[in-house]
Amino acid sequence: MPINVFADVDDTIPTQEKPKSMAWLCDDSWELPVQLVEFERWLEKDGKNLPKGSYIADIGFSPRSDASGGGGTLSVSAMQTLVKIRMEVWFSEYRK
Repeated sequence: MPINVFADVDDTIPTQEKPKSMAWLCDDSWELPVQLVEFERWLEKDGKNLPKGSYIADIGFSPRSDASGGGGTLSVSAMQTLVKIRMEVWFSEYRK
């Protein structure tokens, strides 16, 4: 599922629509470091211009079998954008 960005909805409101996907990124990559680079690019280009609302980026990743430390990071700039547009980031781990 790699990265699905969608508008958050209030599940307590029965008439509210289901979440609508705003972006689908990294369809072929399940490595977190690669996904975070692409996610930051998307945030800088498109994400920072989302209308006022509440959003979720669900990052589906698979642990790297050859990992020995390190990994992906989010820059301060990306985190500031996430706060500005009110976007939560979920990390969903999947085994391959």
